[in-house]
Amino acid sequence: MQERLWIGVVAAVVLAAIAGVAEHRRTRRRDIDRVSLVPWPTVQFLSLIAAVILGGLALGFF
Repeated sequence: MQERLWIGVVAAVVLAAIAGVAEHRRTRRRDIDRVSLVPWPTVQFLSLIAAVILGGLALGFF
């Protein structure tokens, strides 16, 4: 069971990293009229929260 939780932690951290890179690219875009449909800071925040919760479950804190 713990292995699956740790896989979830890694997946959530990878998703947070991808969201961080996507937000960085969005803020540095040349064409200001191109809009982004995905709220990357929200995705990053929620995936980090998920990583913390899954890590706590894997370690037995919750």
